Amino acid sequence: MDFKLLLTVFSTIFIAELGDKTQIATLLYASGSTNSKLTVFLGSACALVTASGIAVLVGSFLAQYINPKYLSWVAGLGFICVGIWTMIKA
Repeated sequence: MDFKLLLTVFSTIFIAELGDKTQIATLLYASGSTNSKLTVFLGSACALVTASGIAVLVGSFLAQYINPKYLSWVAGLGFICVGIWTMIKA
């Protein structure tokens, strides 16, 4: 296992998810006094794992037909666009 890659992916996704609407939705579900915190955690965790699994499968498929360098450029531009949009909306 490539631990450097593992740490890079973990750090990037962890930082990207902080304050994300997914985290806020999870926070709202957990704030309900009658909601089981374990159930909210498991539901949220399963959703994130499933979404990540889909991303890995789609990324692997696209890499067979598109140069990964171009995928990196598109992903980078996407992050820049989201950042600019976030600053404009603030």
